[in-house]
Amino acid sequence: MSKILDGVVVLDLTRFFSGPQCTLLLAAMGAEVIKIDDPKGGDPTAFAPPYDGPGGVSFERRSDKDMGLAYLKRARGKKSVTLDLKSDQGRRIFLDMVAKADVVVENFRCGVASRLGVDYAALRQANPEIIYCALTGYGSSGSAKNDKAYDLMVQAAVGLMSMTGQPGEPPVKTASALSDAISGVFAAHGIVAALLHRERTGEGQAIDVAMSDSLFSLIFDEPIDCYERLNLAPRQGNRIMRFSPFNVFQASDGWVAIGAATHSEWLALLEAMGRPDLKDDANMMQIGWRIVHNAEVDAVVTQWTASRTKDAIVEALASAGIACSPVRSADEVMRWPQLLEREMIVRLVNPLTGTSAAASAPGFPIKFSRTPAGYDSPAPVPGAHSEEIFARYANLSAADVRRLRGEGII
Repeated sequence: MSKILDGVVVLDLTRFFSGPQCTLLLAAMGAEVIKIDDPKGGDPTAFAPPYDGPGGVSFERRSDKDMGLAYLKRARGKKSVTLDLKSDQGRRIFLDMVAKADVVVENFRCGVASRLGVDYAALRQANPEIIYCALTGYGSSGSAKNDKAYDLMVQAAVGLMSMTGQPGEPPVKTASALSDAISGVFAAHGIVAALLHRERTGEGQAIDVAMSDSLFSLIFDEPIDCYERLNLAPRQGNRIMRFSPFNVFQASDGWVAIGAATHSEWLALLEAMGRPDLKDDANMMQIGWRIVHNAEVDAVVTQWTASRTKDAIVEALASAGIACSPVRSADEVMRWPQLLEREMIVRLVNPLTGTSAAASAPGFPIKFSRTPAGYDSPAPVPGAHSEEIFARYANLSAADVRRLRGEGII
């Protein structure tokens, strides 16, 4: 069966995480994603630690077949060529490719694409129907557009770090590079929408995605601008200000997450804990009071969980219709049947060894009922598809590619 984006050609100029995350999702849906890297430096993650190789995972490159784990994850399902966009000939070859492509994705710093002569204004001359997506830290407009950004800075800039962690503790970022990941998702969403628009109208367009916009749009569902007026600390830990209880609680053998989002769930929790007496407590029956006096509510729940195992707590609360989960370690997550059954943990392949890597990667999270989706090929050896791609999209012969490679253009 065909995938949804079969036939769509994506030229991928991205590096690190946000852009590769976008094109990874497009590749899973069937797009032919062609990674284009500089022949001198290549993809900075391809041979960067941590590595996978014949000796397993390591922070040291112990063999010439060791490759970067980040690259093995993010380049799945893609093809790879190298091309010097700073050279006139390299840029001409790229424009020839653009003329036959559908999408170009880049995550250069703001202004770099213009200096290289590969911005939207230049590319639409080669292909008026091209869809051009630029991912940047703070966007292509605004007073901060030229500021350099990594995920840490974006989480700080939009206020997430001021809200993450426990009350009274220093700012802390989320464990993963959340702004990179989510901006890649938004970019892929925007590209699919632009492809639909082009199908209807014949018009290409430019898409401007900022890591800061993407992350802020996620956190501002919470009324963070009202916290001070509600006398709430900026850092709420695991809490959500609309519910109580809503936290992690210590069991006899670890931790469990428990939340009661409705009045009926609170009543069911009291029954499950053997505390129906609290139904006669007018304060405990008011959600507003429980939110303000959350510590007292948490103490009631902890008194019950502390003497029970995680499994016993989960079983009891699941029977009562209450949301509950053990707090799993990374090793436990890798063994969780739910993720395995939904093919969300898949084995990586190292293209230099041709064997399974010692690490896994996420599967494709969207399950379509009529069309397949997923990563059909491992990350490519850098430059592995140069002859094939340049022949198809730039009319270069194998001899041309060899000559240009010798000149450092490819």
